[in-house]
Amino acid sequence: MLQTKPLRLGDIYGTIYDFQDVGDTLPMHSHGEVDVHISIIARGSFRAHGSGWDKTLSCGDVVDWKANDPHEFIALEPNSRMVNIQKANKQ
Repeated sequence: MLQTKPLRLGDIYGTIYDFQDVGDTLPMHSHGEVDVHISIIARGSFRAHGSGWDKTLSCGDVVDWKANDPHEFIALEPNSRMVNIQKANKQ
């Protein structure tokens, strides 16, 4: 089962996602300019895919998302963890 926990460290904020089981999924979604983020694979591995792309991400990989770029994550190992950190608002 996918579990989420808010992350707040001073001006840094985001979400920690723990995927307990193989196949746990963070469904397809995208973010706008205000809430676009980076994803850091902290533990385990994932299949990540979106419009016209598909890749395997492992511990230590970082993805810098662009606004409105749809993406989905599926855990390939038990107890996998991903940390999303929201990018600074550039207004």
